[in-house]
Amino acid sequence: MKEVKAIKIKTLGELKATGYSYKTVKQELRDNLIAHMEGGVNIFNGIWGYEDSVIPDIERAILSRHDINLLGLRGQAKTRIARIMTRLLDEYVPVIAGSEINDDPLQPISRYGKAKVEELGDDTPVDWLHRDERYTEKLATPDVTVADLIGDVDPIKAATLKLPYSDERVIHFGLIPRSHRGIFVINELPDLQARIQVSLFNILQEGDIQIRGFKLRMPLDLQFVFTANPEDYTNRGSIVTPLKDRISSQIITHYPQTITVGKKITGQEAKIHPDQTRKVEVPELAKDLVEQIAIEARDNEFIDAKSGVSARLTISAFENLVSAAERRALRNAEKQATVRIGDFIGVVPAITGKVELVYEGEQEGSLIVANSLIGKAIRHLFTHYFPDPDKARKQKENNPYRSIIDWFGEGKLLDLLNEDTTGIYENKLLQVPGLYDLVQKYQKGRSKGETIFFMELVLHGLAEYSMLGKHLLERGIQFKDLVSGMFSMPTQDQE
Repeated sequence: MKEVKAIKIKTLGELKATGYSYKTVKQELRDNLIAHMEGGVNIFNGIWGYEDSVIPDIERAILSRHDINLLGLRGQAKTRIARIMTRLLDEYVPVIAGSEINDDPLQPISRYGKAKVEELGDDTPVDWLHRDERYTEKLATPDVTVADLIGDVDPIKAATLKLPYSDERVIHFGLIPRSHRGIFVINELPDLQARIQVSLFNILQEGDIQIRGFKLRMPLDLQFVFTANPEDYTNRGSIVTPLKDRISSQIITHYPQTITVGKKITGQEAKIHPDQTRKVEVPELAKDLVEQIAIEARDNEFIDAKSGVSARLTISAFENLVSAAERRALRNAEKQATVRIGDFIGVVPAITGKVELVYEGEQEGSLIVANSLIGKAIRHLFTHYFPDPDKARKQKENNPYRSIIDWFGEGKLLDLLNEDTTGIYENKLLQVPGLYDLVQKYQKGRSKGETIFFMELVLHGLAEYSMLGKHLLERGIQFKDLVSGMFSMPTQDQE
């Protein structure tokens, strides 16, 4: 039955004439997944880094017609995966018009649906439900009740219809019955109180519900997807064992395992305004540094590993980095701007808001950790582009950094201010002997903007390897000789 022709069908008799047959949601997902796989279509496109791990597990669970629990730290695309699963539903399915719980015309389960078919037969009116309307998502919070999820008796209905509480028609259905024949997602499952989790037992095992002890059997047809954070098992709550046992497939998610994958995710999710895209050049290394900051954070002793470091950190950080360069260009009335390492000062707010420290202390603690992460990211990537300073330090004659270090050793200072114009910024870097030549030797063929970026990287890299001194100023960064920096404090003017 073609989808376009299907929605023109208005009665049960017309529906029967097409040869339509009832199919469960899990069977529907399975059949459509098989069709997509046979056609070489990746339904989970846009989910990067899971091609060989999470996605195969999800496909196996769907083929097995399992309910799914996605277990992983925050910012690992768990909810996004659940939402993408709607693509595997048929575009439209028939429902009995007026049914609160999307009764299938051939398999009604509610009293309303059964009565309608019995009364009107083939003249029963049929509506069509789009796949997007068959997805329901609920964030588990401690205040969620059984009535919210399953339903409760409605005294007003009982009084209006003059019916006893034991009559199904006085029930106000909760989210789960109203999601009949669809995908139902509960995010952060452990946050549900244990007694609420218990109310899900029968739905998962038998497919029916019970409200206030009344005799009510409604074989609900649902694909359940749960999400949970491992931290929740110990800090805020846990999934009760019998419920966990009833969820057939538990799939463990993870963070991007390479910078390349991280950049794909950030590039896809970051909201960069078209004006910024035209105005701001972002060297590829700057993008790498953003991803490396997150990698360093996930392995940092001061950051709570149980809490995780969300992919949202790199997305927000990249947006802030571009905005920092744009702001400088606007302040200096420049039409174009290239991201500088100095612009990473704008990334700090994105870091402090996304990480939880092991020891919560003063506000300055998170700022120190954020700046440390940027430094560690620079140190890690520096040797991918230039000789290892630790090895170069041992080469007295052939040290590639000798002329740069000697210049600062003569007492010279270099202040790179955040709002320096492009011309001033370039001239400051070009006055350091050997700096431009070093970049030309090891990074030949780079654009002008990238070349200047690499020149600044050399100074930051040498500072991270303790070959130069670096001091944060109120409006930028000062580079100086390491030894003189140890014995002198910056003046008030310099700060």
